[in-house]
Amino acid sequence: MNAPSGLTGQLLFAMPGMMDPNFEHGVAFICQHGEDGAIGLLINRPSDFCLGDLLKQMHIDSEDEAINARPVLSGGPIQPERGFVLHHGHNRWTSSHSVNDEWVLTTSRDVLEAIAAGEGPNPMLVALGYAGWEPGQLERELRENTWLTMAANQSLLFETPLDQRWTAAAASVGVDASRLMHYAGNA
Repeated sequence: MNAPSGLTGQLLFAMPGMMDPNFEHGVAFICQHGEDGAIGLLINRPSDFCLGDLLKQMHIDSEDEAINARPVLSGGPIQPERGFVLHHGHNRWTSSHSVNDEWVLTTSRDVLEAIAAGEGPNPMLVALGYAGWEPGQLERELRENTWLTMAANQSLLFETPLDQRWTAAAASVGVDASRLMHYAGNA
C-alpha cells in the first residue's frame, strides 16, 4: 500500500439512491485511496461465517466461544475468499499495512492464530473480500452524491451493532437516515 492520501482512513456512507446491491445501505472503511483508485472494507455486512468457522477452515484451534462466535464481515465483492483484519494499533504481524497513524490492516495467518489464542489485536474486525474503485471512480461517485464521507471512529468501526452502523454513520454527520430521499443526483 502507498502512503495515506485522499480518503484513506475515512468512512463512506452509501446514500439511499445507491443502485449497486453490493453497497446498498453500506458503510465502507477506506484502506487506501490515491491516483490508482481506492480499496475499502464494508463494515456493516455480516457474511455467512462466524470467526470459529473461519478458524476451523484454516485448521486453527480456538476454545474461546466469544472469539468463535464473532461475526466475520463481507468486506466487499472482490476476492471474497481473502481475509482481512482491521485493527487499532501496531504492525507486529507478518503482513500488516498501516492505513494511517491509527488503523492497521493485516492479511496474514499469524494474526488469526493470535486472535484464536486470545492474544490478537483489540479492538478488531475480520472481513472476507474487499471493495475496490478504479482510478477516478470513487471521485465520480462522490460528485454524484452516491456516498457521504466522514471520519472513522472506534465506536462505529468496532462497537456499534452491525445492523445499526448505517444509521449511526449518518447520525455521526448530523443526518437523520429516515429522512433521506431514495434517489441521488445533483442540484
